[in-house]
Amino acid sequence: MKEQELYRVLLAPIVSEKSTLLNEQDQKYVFKVKKTATKENIRKAIELVFDVHVEYVNVINVKGKAKRFGKFFGSRSDWKKAYVKLKEGYQIDLALT
Repeated sequence: MKEQELYRVLLAPIVSEKSTLLNEQDQKYVFKVKKTATKENIRKAIELVFDVHVEYVNVINVKGKAKRFGKFFGSRSDWKKAYVKLKEGYQIDLALT
């Protein structure tokens, strides 16, 4: 994958109570990524953007919720979430990104 395409793999960091706990306990970070991204693409993108070394990547496909808009039924889009574990001694400061 080209370097320009790797920059588009990561959509946004997910900052929540659960992700903050994972960060404090295990040095794991959570990102919303492109639906077509693979674990290897995510690993390369994280290492390129943040200049860190990744130990492993876990990926989850999140199904969109079924919603009702007045009398119409619809659903939100499906999306992909990546849990990234960094090697010892590395960290990402999400407050600056």
